[in-house]
Amino acid sequence: MTQTRAGQVVAQGGFTRGDVARARADTPGCAKVVHLNNAGASLMPRQVLDASVRHLHLEAGMGGYEAAAHAAEDIESVYGSAARLLGCDRDEIALVDNATRAWGMAFYGIPFRPGDRILTSTVEYASNFIAYLQIAERTGARVEVVPDDEHGQISVDALRAAMDERVRLISVTHVPTNGGLVNPAAEVGKVARETGALYLLDACQSVGQLDVDVREIGCDMLSTTGRKYLRGPRGTGLLYVRRDVLDRLVPPTLDLHSATWTAADRYDIRPDARRFETWEANYAARLGLGAAIDHALGWGLPRIQARVTQLAETLREQLGEVPGITVRDLGVRRCGITTFTLDGVAPDNIKSAMAAQGINVSVSRTASTRLDMDARGLAEVVRASVHYYNTEEEIAALVSAVRNCSCSGPGTAAGAGTGAHGGKLASVR
Repeated sequence: MTQTRAGQVVAQGGFTRGDVARARADTPGCAKVVHLNNAGASLMPRQVLDASVRHLHLEAGMGGYEAAAHAAEDIESVYGSAARLLGCDRDEIALVDNATRAWGMAFYGIPFRPGDRILTSTVEYASNFIAYLQIAERTGARVEVVPDDEHGQISVDALRAAMDERVRLISVTHVPTNGGLVNPAAEVGKVARETGALYLLDACQSVGQLDVDVREIGCDMLSTTGRKYLRGPRGTGLLYVRRDVLDRLVPPTLDLHSATWTAADRYDIRPDARRFETWEANYAARLGLGAAIDHALGWGLPRIQARVTQLAETLREQLGEVPGITVRDLGVRRCGITTFTLDGVAPDNIKSAMAAQGINVSVSRTASTRLDMDARGLAEVVRASVHYYNTEEEIAALVSAVRNCSCSGPGTAAGAGTGAHGGKLASVR
């Protein structure tokens, strides 16, 4: 903490103590757990819970169709909120049921041809890379990984050198699942604009903790989720598609919402990004997503970004003082995700020890981001991810608990080739 602004003690990132207290009072889970798994799913504020539950009560009381009609104006307002969040227009937003669906609707909508090149980075998430490989098998397109620079982020110079007329798509993960690195998304966008290649940004881990503006970044498509740093319900996601590229994409599936059946042998695809939606939707979840976006906008994304980034740096500094701890985060710019290993102690043992003390962290494994983990000789890492409602005292509690792990005797060592759990545990994003 630092001293005063307008007579108040200021917490990291420009949040006062009163701001943090208000954020925690709005978050029922803060009274029950030290939640440092915000890169998995954040604790929802009561405003989000109330919006979703209120609509479920409407559905129970008057019927699902009738409830949707009753709440039509509020449902429609979610598009405006999402557009303000990302810095775009509402007709460039599609609401879908998760980030993977959002990303896939954009990616599988690109008409790849034999010889097309897909350029990506070493920190790509498994679901994305599997999709690249599948499309390569189907179409004859090629998947190429752009090397990292000396800081561990995608090399913009190498990307520019790799560009030619065959590059159909640049597809990059903004923040990887297994570390605090923030890829230089706007610099990648400049390369895409210079060459005319499509640019798809996976912002699943960044929207809600970083101030993300699609116009500044220069991406053509962006996907994200509601459950992570936006603090929305599970089963919600957003897709942004730039208006100018809509007609270059063919949605992989269509229905009577995304297209209109105009004659026995014809249909017209709707002209906006909602061509990537389907008619059926979980409106309670969507209203919760809208409440989550409005909640974030109310705090201000620049303020959230500053606080989250500074809290994470505090965590890295304190973890770095624990004997045997190696902080594994790369990049020039880093965010709210901190990953680490502890000599002689398996990440799963650390996670279990934390859970026993009411502290939530997660474990990232090779199968989630294989190229990066293999290149660094890592099998699994502990992932602790802060949000603006976390406190310095909670960070200290985590560090103290980890320090005790280092003194409590050896577990299974983490690192390359250990594969302590092999394929038995599913990877989580």
